[in-house]
Amino acid sequence: MGSLKSFVLAGAATLAMIPGAFAADLAPVAPPPPMLPQAAPVEECCGGWYLRGDIGVGVFNSMTWADQDLVAVNGSFVQKAHADTTIIGAGVGYQWNTWLRVDATAEFRGATEFKAADSLFNAFVFNPNGTQGSQQFNFFEAKVSSLVFLANAYVDLGTWWCITPFVGAGVGFAGNTINGLTDFGAFSSGATGGFGFADDHTKWDFAWAIHAGLAYNVSNNLKLELSYRYLNLGDAVAGTLHCGNGCTSAPVQISNITSNDFRIGMRWLLNDTPAPQPVFAPPLMRKG
Repeated sequence: MGSLKSFVLAGAATLAMIPGAFAADLAPVAPPPPMLPQAAPVEECCGGWYLRGDIGVGVFNSMTWADQDLVAVNGSFVQKAHADTTIIGAGVGYQWNTWLRVDATAEFRGATEFKAADSLFNAFVFNPNGTQGSQQFNFFEAKVSSLVFLANAYVDLGTWWCITPFVGAGVGFAGNTINGLTDFGAFSSGATGGFGFADDHTKWDFAWAIHAGLAYNVSNNLKLELSYRYLNLGDAVAGTLHCGNGCTSAPVQISNITSNDFRIGMRWLLNDTPAPQPVFAPPLMRKG
């Protein structure tokens, strides 16, 4: 009986030593690797100053030609024509936040050919057939160019796939110059009329604009714009009209000059994009 008790005690001691033996044979558990640094998120748009440049084409709308002397003899302009113009502009602005920005722009609109014809009844003309009076036509040609200065505000409407639609409005002033205006007259009877010319003249007038377009985020600092603008440049007035025989006439006025402008532009944000900052996560701690 004593030997049986000794055998049982020896077996129990052996079983108690087995877990320690296995534990001694197992490799130590390595701590988890530290988290790799992660770049902090960078905002797509942030406040700051920017420079801009634009080129484009302006398509003029119908406008009003007037001459006080023509009105006095019950005449009127019966035909008008004009070509398109080129646009070169630059400006500086400030991006307040992700949806509001403002800028001030200056642009040159190239010299464009304007033409018109008027009609009036001249009662002092003696026709070859012995009748008196004839319908007279005058044909005008001139070059019109403009300098435009605007203060603009824009609302960006959100960004999808790097594209940001926007709308805006601007106010300012325009200097409209009429160069080389000539007046050639001819009578309906076939007799040639006189020739006149006007002095070059610049008129500064109130201008306003409405904008709409799309901006593409080339990078956080560089934006490409495709835009439409409706622009009202006010009026232009030529200098005094000189007749071929030494007489003078009231200056020709071109009123309500408006244009549909289609432009390509770039905006460059001057502030540097914040560099990604490493973020380290604390190591996982193992409970003992």
